[in-house]
Amino acid sequence: MFSRLRKDISAVMERDPAAKSTLEVILCYPGLHALLIYRVAHAFYQRRWFVTARLISQFGRFLTGIEIHPGAKIGEGLFIDHGSGVVIGETAEIGNNVTLYQGVTLGGTGKEKGKRHPTIGDNVVVSSGAKVLGSFTVGDNVKIGAGSVVLKAIPPDSTVVGVPGRVVVQNGKKVLDEKRSGEKEIDLRHDLLPDPVADVLSCLQLNIEKLEKRVLELERQNIQLSAQRFRQIEDNPADHGEERLAGSGRSA
Repeated sequence: MFSRLRKDISAVMERDPAAKSTLEVILCYPGLHALLIYRVAHAFYQRRWFVTARLISQFGRFLTGIEIHPGAKIGEGLFIDHGSGVVIGETAEIGNNVTLYQGVTLGGTGKEKGKRHPTIGDNVVVSSGAKVLGSFTVGDNVKIGAGSVVLKAIPPDSTVVGVPGRVVVQNGKKVLDEKRSGEKEIDLRHDLLPDPVADVLSCLQLNIEKLEKRVLELERQNIQLSAQRFRQIEDNPADHGEERLAGSGRSA
């Protein structure tokens, strides 16, 4: 129990630059309070004291604004930053060293029984307002961008953005950096994510500019050809008498 508490506190101190002391983390961090209450509720849930477990979890929700179902399975080192509006469903499974920001939902998509919530791997970062909905696996070392809606499995070492969530980076850059001690540092830079919609719009803009240049070039060529043809007619009126008559007839 105390070993897990130390790891939970350590996770906050490592990943939140605003944390100044262990005492501050213990007294002022709702994410840590929600985890402590969850672990008590989860112990009752495992003993099949379901109503008691739910009452404890509802008290935790009232106190912290974070709803963790007592049936969820959570590993070590979970860090819930700010935490307001975070929802973790009954059959959700969370690995080690996971970071969740405010407004995150690990939920289901219907009324099906059994496993209906996602399984989150190790070292995953889920940014503000992201929704992960359904019974599938999010691999290790994944980053999910703010506001994304993930509805299908995500391979390890990927970056996901958009609605619905799309993998925009996979093994393209190193997600974890090695410390000198040999430990791994979780990449929390969820602000540095690619934007596939902006990329598509940029490609469209470039294509439009190319088409405009091509149209202008064709117009210039037509003007040059017309001018050249006109000069030929003016220089040799006898050879182009019929064309001149046809042209004057059209103008008339």
